[in-house]
Amino acid sequence: MITVCHRFFLYIYNMKRKDDKLIRFLSISESHQAFGLPAPQHPLISLVHFNESNPFNTEMAPIYDVLSFYKITFITKNSGRLKYGQDYYDFNEGSMLFFAPNQLVGSTDYNSNTYCYILLIHPDFLLGHPLAKKIKQYGYFSYSSNEALHLSDTEKEIILSVYQIMERELNSRVDEFSQEVVLAQIELMLSYVNRFYKRQFITRKAVNNDILEKTEKILDDYLNQKTLSLGVPTVQYLSDQLHISPGYLSDMLRSLIGKGAQQYIHEKLIEKARELLTTTELTISEIAYELGFEHPQSFSKLFKIKTSTSPLEFRQSLN
Repeated sequence: MITVCHRFFLYIYNMKRKDDKLIRFLSISESHQAFGLPAPQHPLISLVHFNESNPFNTEMAPIYDVLSFYKITFITKNSGRLKYGQDYYDFNEGSMLFFAPNQLVGSTDYNSNTYCYILLIHPDFLLGHPLAKKIKQYGYFSYSSNEALHLSDTEKEIILSVYQIMERELNSRVDEFSQEVVLAQIELMLSYVNRFYKRQFITRKAVNNDILEKTEKILDDYLNQKTLSLGVPTVQYLSDQLHISPGYLSDMLRSLIGKGAQQYIHEKLIEKARELLTTTELTISEIAYELGFEHPQSFSKLFKIKTSTSPLEFRQSLN
């Protein structure tokens, strides 16, 4: 699903035109051309290092687009704030952002004093390797731009060393071992990122606990409205109310309470169902509709899965 909250790390036009069209980059070569960069040495993977000797070309101006490949940005130096869409975010040295294929890419403003590595990986480069499946399991590829990974100095050095190995490998003579070496480095980097995000959840525990409290209040208010047309609360609804991405919400809750967002919603539904079964004379069907279920059977099935007993059996056990 295309996610509008994701923003590709690109320039905007100096003067935006009303006739700007959405462009889909099918190849990495097309993306290089949009940046005014030389063609990539490998058609399925590219690592560009923007720095003092290779600054951004501010004359080039890609517009809103959709990518057909993965993109990972590692910011090594930033002299100011970056603009994603209408909002500015502070990406310090050592920030990382992740984008999966088929995400809508929005405009970004930044200056030539921002130094970074940009890694582009076409899914075909991963074919036949376990990473092709594993990379889809990393939730941070669906995070919003304001949920970037912020590395400590030690973590930054680790990631930098991996990028430098890939840079040397991709710029050297390609042989039968090149893809194997680069894939190993990508897998290593993504594993480190997974670890570092877990650390970030812990170090920002105060902020995350506040989000947890807000999540609980949003769900309680939702379930107390008794409006049948609302339907069962969803992860997307919660993330919209909290202004964070569904993936980040699930991973954050998992780090705090050991349960993802969907599991947490189900627990709150069962908690509310038990209350209604215990304190009211409502029928099972009425309780199901009260909780937003379109079909009572769906409610009974979920209740049975979560409690190992049916709603009727639970009510009868109270007598």
